Order: sequence, then C-alpha cells, then structure tokens
Amino acid sequence: MSVPRVNLSPDPSVEFGSSSVSPVFSEKSGRLIAPIALFVYNRPNHTRRTVEALCANALSRQSDLFIFADGAKNASGDSAVAAVREYIHTIDGFRSVTITERDHNLGLSKSVVSGVTQLCNQYGRAIVVEDDVVTAPDFLEFINRGLQRYVDDPRIFSVCAFNLPIAPPEDYSYDAFCSYRFMCWGWGTWKDRWDKADWSVKDFPEFSADREKQRRFNRGGGDLSWSLVRHMAGKIDSWDTVWAYTHSKHDAFALLSVVSKAYNIGFDGTGMHCRRAPFKQNALPSEANSNYRFPDSATPDSFFIDEVRRLHRRSILRKTVRFLYDKIGLK
Repeated sequence: MSVPRVNLSPDPSVEFGSSSVSPVFSEKSGRLIAPIALFVYNRPNHTRRTVEALCANALSRQSDLFIFADGAKNASGDSAVAAVREYIHTIDGFRSVTITERDHNLGLSKSVVSGVTQLCNQYGRAIVVEDDVVTAPDFLEFINRGLQRYVDDPRIFSVCAFNLPIAPPEDYSYDAFCSYRFMCWGWGTWKDRWDKADWSVKDFPEFSADREKQRRFNRGGGDLSWSLVRHMAGKIDSWDTVWAYTHSKHDAFALLSVVSKAYNIGFDGTGMHCRRAPFKQNALPSEANSNYRFPDSATPDSFFIDEVRRLHRRSILRKTVRFLYDKIGLK
C-alpha cells in the first residue's frame, strides 16, 4: 500500500497544530476510534510480532497507525534500524499507515513524548504501543471503549491494557480497576490529561523535600519515588515514571484491565530498559471480548491497591544491588 510520510520536529516541546482535534469516527462500528502510535527502533522480529498482534484486532482496519522509527545511535546500529524500516514499509491491515523516520537517535523518552503529543494535539486522544508489546485480539476494543467511557472523568488519566499477575476476588464484578500505578505496556490517554505533564519536573526540589508527596506517589509501589530520583539524576531515562508522577500530582488514576491484554516480549536482553522480567506475566486471552463492565466511578479498590504495592515492594537485596550499581555508574 502507499505509505504517507510525515516530517516531525524531534523536539518534544514543539507544539503541533490541531486543525481537527477529534478521533476518527468509524461508520462501521459507529464509534470514535483513537489513532495508534507505534514506537520502533532496531528490533525487526519484535516489531513484526507486535504489528501482527495488532493486525489480529478486529478494530485494526478502522484504526490509523502512526509509526515513529527512531534513528541509529551510531554506524554499528544502522543495519538493524534499516531492517526495521524495510519491514514497516510493508505493513498493511490498518485504515492508514503513516511513517516517521527520525534522521538521528532521539531515545525512547523523547520519541514517545513527541509522538504522543502530536497525536493528542491532532486527534484529542491516542493509543500507545512500543515495539516489544504483543497485544490480545481485543486490545484495541478495550482501550477505545475505556477512552470513550472516561473521556469526561478528569480523575482517570490513562487506560492501560497490561495487568500484573493478580487474581481478582471472586466477588469483583468489573473488567477493570482504578490503580495508583500507570502501566506503559499498551495504553491510551486524552489530550487534556497528557497536557498536564511537566516533562522537566520543575517541582522536583519540593517533591524531594516533602515526605508526604513521596508517600502519595508510592501508593502505586515503593519503587516509584526512587525511580523518579534516578530519572532526575540521569541514571535512567524514564518518560513513564514522569507520566506516573503526573497521575499522582493530580490525584488521578490509571484504569487497568483485570485480564491483561498486553504481554512484553522484550525481556530477552534486546531491550534498552527491560533486561529481565520483574514478575511473571499472565498469558494473553486468545478470544476477543467486546462487552466490558467498567467501574461506575474513579474509586480505588483496596485489594488491587495492596496487590500492586506488594508486587512492587523493593527488597533489601534489590535496594543494595541498585545502590552499588549507581555507585559504580551502571544503569
């Protein structure tokens, strides 16, 4: 198919114009369908599996796919980047495919912030997938329905497809729950909430001196404040930690699917940020669902809050290892 090109500024602070700030209305489904931002780099096999899973979604042919391909860091990475770019030009199965090929390496954080900002400014909302996330057949259905269900609820900042290995209580009747923790493996958001993020975290000095703000942030896991400190110190480059902090700063939630609809395949040593799985991932459902029961209000459930915190509790051993890594300059 013919693949349109878009030239974007690599600077995530640039404001993109918004001549039509609305998602696409699908006549087939009679609903608004958010555009998909797919971020790729140098892993052709992972990218292929990610795209094939998206294509298996019923809403793929009603969805506009925007692919942001980052540039190589140096000459040694040219061949892998070229292989990814060769593949993405063969992609079909979507309403449209638009490819942005960066002429230099932005890094994941700048690429994500820039790309999501562009789509939110143009369409008012966006669905976000990275090149190592395989999705369930109803991933797009779940995210789009969640985005429409909570479009006017200012306390929901994100709709997330991934969930931790948590078995819900037998009497829990919903297909999603409100979480203090944002999950970045397949998610969606709206422009009005994305605009609230301060990517430079100008209030970090106040945060670092305020134990109550740290406690609030750590409601989503004891590693969150620590991750933000490492991000601000340049030890990691973590856009998702800053976005999670945005949730906490505005006392907002991420909506998580009870049954995980995303699976990270990047824990094989090929990723820059995910080298080993911190917990077991549940297998994806093989059949699509389209009848979701969403919570009536943005209210956290104590069971899920406790389980998320338990799974992100930092042991003394992990704290010690991380301290030693930081001391010798390892990331």
